[in-house]
Amino acid sequence: MLSEELFKKIQKLHFKTGKMASDLFAGQYESAFKGHGIEFAEVREYQPGDDVRSIDWNVSARFGHPFVKVFHEERELTVILLLDLSGSHLFGTRKKFKRELLAEAAGMIAFLAIRTNDKVGAILFSSKVEKYIPPKKGVSHVWHLIKEIFSYEPQDLNTDIDNALTYLNKAVRRHAVVFLISDCMDDGFEKSLKLTAKKHDLTIIRISDPAEEKLPDMGFASFCDPETGQVLLVNTGKKEFKEKFSAEQARQKKYISEIAGRSGIDLAELSTDGQIVEPLMRLFDRRRKRL
Repeated sequence: MLSEELFKKIQKLHFKTGKMASDLFAGQYESAFKGHGIEFAEVREYQPGDDVRSIDWNVSARFGHPFVKVFHEERELTVILLLDLSGSHLFGTRKKFKRELLAEAAGMIAFLAIRTNDKVGAILFSSKVEKYIPPKKGVSHVWHLIKEIFSYEPQDLNTDIDNALTYLNKAVRRHAVVFLISDCMDDGFEKSLKLTAKKHDLTIIRISDPAEEKLPDMGFASFCDPETGQVLLVNTGKKEFKEKFSAEQARQKKYISEIAGRSGIDLAELSTDGQIVEPLMRLFDRRRKRL
């Protein structure tokens, strides 16, 4: 049973993401993620400017003047949100926790999908697949999905992206548009990432917090790894420690960027101190221009 406070928080997020997924934004999403193939719609009389290659010569001969065949794009897509609920997302030093930013991004994409009549589902994972929500249509389904993302308590707090991608490829057999939303604090998943990109249309949305890139000077402080529970006392003002910390974060960011590039995967960056709409609009615009 949800507490009243959590229910109001989810309700607010549901309203916010639905409002942000405006008709204009939905149009950009639709043009960025195309259907596969076309289907015959109708035959109509030829109009100036129509492609002569679309003329139906049989019908034209029967009626004595030109008619053309009209085709529509097969639009309906299956969208899968691959969502990282590991312990590292229970962190945030700015406007929100990374888990909240993840839920907001997932809710936004889910609303964009249903506005264009696509089906949307989700795979919630940590070091294992925690829950699979099969793809469906409708606003009520998005409400259920957002509620699960926001309130689900994972059984494990570690991360295994490789395992999540392997599960996705077995569970979702038909081609899907997949969004991996994660802080990507993991290694060793390049092979499964490439396999997923060959089977599905994969995009990575990387979640981060400014404090993860530049550690603030707080003197001696205790740090707890939310995934392992390990506690470490460090001097945050020590130059050597800060340099090692920044170097490791830069290495991880570079690793994700490089494997995405090698696999032909789109990558968008979201931060807890930034916006959601603008980075996603840039992502959609890049895809639209490429298409």
